[in-house]
Amino acid sequence: MEHPVSLRGMGVALATPFKNDFSVDYGALERLIDYQIENGADYLVVLATTSEAVTLSCPERHDVARFVAEKAAGRVPLIMGMSNNCTAELVRHIPEVDFTGYSAILSVVPYYNKPSQEGIYRHFKAVAETSPLPLVLYNVPSRTGKNMEAETTLRLAREFPGKIAGIKEASGNLEQAAAIITGKPEGFSLVSGDDALTRRLIGLGADGVISVVGNALPRLFSTMVHLALEDHASHEAERIDASMQALDKALFAEGNPSGLKSLLHHLGLAENVLRLPLVPVSDNTDRAIAEALTALGIRTAHTDRVAVL
Repeated sequence: MEHPVSLRGMGVALATPFKNDFSVDYGALERLIDYQIENGADYLVVLATTSEAVTLSCPERHDVARFVAEKAAGRVPLIMGMSNNCTAELVRHIPEVDFTGYSAILSVVPYYNKPSQEGIYRHFKAVAETSPLPLVLYNVPSRTGKNMEAETTLRLAREFPGKIAGIKEASGNLEQAAAIITGKPEGFSLVSGDDALTRRLIGLGADGVISVVGNALPRLFSTMVHLALEDHASHEAERIDASMQALDKALFAEGNPSGLKSLLHHLGLAENVLRLPLVPVSDNTDRAIAEALTALGIRTAHTDRVAVL
């Protein structure tokens, strides 16, 4: 069963657990999928930044995508990450992909090339015209080296209604996000790409988040997101958000998903293994993550109990 695309609520940018020999740990991945779905995730995003997709081979990406679709078994919508800094290569590849079980594609602004706004527009125009599924734009200039400006996002949203469903906005620029929210057409969603800014963006009119920390604490973060969506002034959402800020800071101190793999390891959900050029966080950051968990009242796997929050 495939779901229509909806970005409302808490999506989780699903991590890819690895074994100590760096192969994909499908047992841990299955447990992680069930953990998200049973603890409040509204949808899952597969093969995006947090998944370390750029270090997976093409056969591995195919296998992970099919595995997640099979194990999720229609319980929540799925979005597939597909990006390339060569437009022609991405457009050539899309028709070859098996999208069974998926509701949308998430695609990032082309990286390294540093295209102009017109180049970004033409790239996503080509992808939207090729994709059999709605497209979710992904703007994360800290990784791509180029910001997609609000005017470009709105141009795409207006010219491709139904084909472009929304944007994961991770620029950290609240003024830019507000301009998109104010000017967007009906049916186009903006979601946060930054856990720490999610509540503030919802207050501006965002529909939710595609989360990193949701991999580890789906119940807690989903509760905050939904409380904020129901009432922008929710004191409980504000309290949860404030309580998680130290963890958010530690989680991204040495980049994503290095911090997340440390967090998942502390909770007994995955090994602390990444593929080069990513490496585990330093001892100091690992300790800060553990201390942030303790401050939240969460006991870790090191105390022989896996937290379920």
